[in-house]
This record gives sequence, structure tokens and C-alpha cells, in this order.
Amino acid sequence: MSFKPVRVACIGLGWWSDVLADAIKRSTKLEIAACFTRSADKRSKFAAKYGCTAAPSYAAILADPSIDAVINTTPNNVHLETTRQAAAVGKHVFLDKPIANSIADGFAIAKACRDAGVVLGIGYQRRREGQFRWIRQKIDAGVFGKLVNAEANISRDRLGQFDLSSWRYTAAGMPGGVMLQIGIHYIDVLEYLIGPIKSVTGSLAQLILPGDNPDVASLILEHENGALSTVNASYASAAEYYLMNIYGKEASAYYDLHNGLRMQKRGTSKPEPVAVSKIDTFVDELEEFASAIRGEGTPEVGGERATLSLAVIRAGIVSAEEGRRVVVAEILEREAK
Repeated sequence: MSFKPVRVACIGLGWWSDVLADAIKRSTKLEIAACFTRSADKRSKFAAKYGCTAAPSYAAILADPSIDAVINTTPNNVHLETTRQAAAVGKHVFLDKPIANSIADGFAIAKACRDAGVVLGIGYQRRREGQFRWIRQKIDAGVFGKLVNAEANISRDRLGQFDLSSWRYTAAGMPGGVMLQIGIHYIDVLEYLIGPIKSVTGSLAQLILPGDNPDVASLILEHENGALSTVNASYASAAEYYLMNIYGKEASAYYDLHNGLRMQKRGTSKPEPVAVSKIDTFVDELEEFASAIRGEGTPEVGGERATLSLAVIRAGIVSAEEGRRVVVAEILEREAK
């Protein structure tokens, strides 16, 4: 039985829309039928680049019965409105992370899609990278033993690349700054590898970049299984860098951008390099979304899961503001309404 491609419309049309559209073009499971953003120039250029229709309005996309789903990269503060509208007419939604800026909106997005019976997928591609899939398999096989600690770093150089007119770099558009925009990826990976996070102690700083939002952030996380982990995120470092070290009683894994993945077992003198498969993570998550629409499985990260990751960030923001350890359950209870 052949797989009928899922026809999607891309909305938002910032630079991330192109990243996802490029991935769609690498897939046979989805095809771009239409696009919309408020800028006529942007949507005409996107339509020409990807061979789709430049819709005159979002309402026109919603009214088009040939469109199965929406690829939504609009600003965080309109995720709820745009997703509700799509769900109301039976269109599935792939929504770029974070799910929203607030816990209430996150749960409302999840409920709107659940009540409408449409698929909701959230764009958390980093958990799909080969090194993290490999580590997860070894954790499941018991190779690491009891997990005790982890450290993560996700850093980028944004000096001279900062657009203060972009919602992504303002406190209103991206509360929590760098930790919400990119740090949340490694929050998701740590939850994926080690398990749910119970409490957060956070510190945020604005050191280099202009504007009103943190460009450096650090969180100490306590997982429900007792393990501790740290996440550092920066837009103010000299170069791009990624690190994720996982420590277990019987083995540890070390990953960084320049040296790849290594593993060291108890009793050995040094870590050994590990070759892992290269995964096209964007195609992987989008094809999973398409398969779910066709009735094959469910997205790995849906609305509730994404809202829990958002709650960790919100706990970190409150911790930094109030100078205390914050339990994630407190945030969920306080901010869910």
C-alpha cells in the first residue's frame, strides 16, 4: 500500500519555516501545498522557492479541504489562536517548540487538538540525534546502571546577528530568553534520557547582547529518580558548542560537538569512541507526524509532554526571580489556569 503524501500549509514564514520546508522537500511523506504570512513579499518568495500556493489569508488555508495539516512557526504568543483555528476545522498541527509562552496556553493547545481528534506534533528534533538515541538504548539495556548525574551545554554566538525587532529576542516574545529558545532542547533531551524533572534552581543573566532578555542561563535540575543534572545555555559565547555528559554507576557517556560520542565503563582507564548513525532529525520528526496523520503511531512529543518541558523553564525563571528552588508541580498547579 503506497503512502499518500500529507499536504501541508506552512504559516509564519520566518527563517525556521525554511528549515522545515527544506526537510519536507527531502521527504516523500509530505508535500507543501500552500503558505501564508502577513507579509505579501515573504509569502510570494516562499511560494516561489518551494513551489506552493501563496494563500491570501490564513482563513483561505483553513477553508481549503485539500490541505491536511499546518506547519506552524508563528510567534509563541499566537500558537494557541492559530492552532485552535486549525483544529476546529479538522487540520492537524505540527508546532515548533516551545509549545507556548505559558502553561495555560500549552495545556489549552493540547486540549484543543485532543478534543478535535487531530494530531499535534511538537518540534523537538534534538532528542532524535544519533548519539541520544544510542544512549537511550543503552540506558534501557541496563548498561549505565543507576543514573546519577548529567551536564549539558548548548551555546551559540549571536553577537552581531541580533535582530531586536524579532519576537524571538524580546522578553514579551520569548520569556526566559536563551533558556526558552534553545535551552529547552536540552531540557527535553535530559528528560528523555534520565526521566522527569522534579525541581529547578535557576540563574539568568544578560551580559553581552542588547535588549531586555537573558543571553546566559544556568539551571540545576533534580530528577524524580534522584539524579541531578545541569543545563547551561548561552547566546554570548565565542563559538557554537554542544555538550551532553551522562553519568551512571556502571558507565558514562560523553558527547560534544567536536569529539562526538564516547563511552567509559566502570573499571576501564579511558573512554572509547562510539560510531552512531547520522539521522536527518527534521525529516524524522515530520515523517513521524505524517505517519500519525495516516493512523500509524503517535508523535513522540505531543502537547502534554511539551507543556511539561515548558514548566521546567517556567520553574527556572521563577527560581531566578525569587532566589529559591522551585518544584515543577508548583508551577503546573499555579499557572495551568
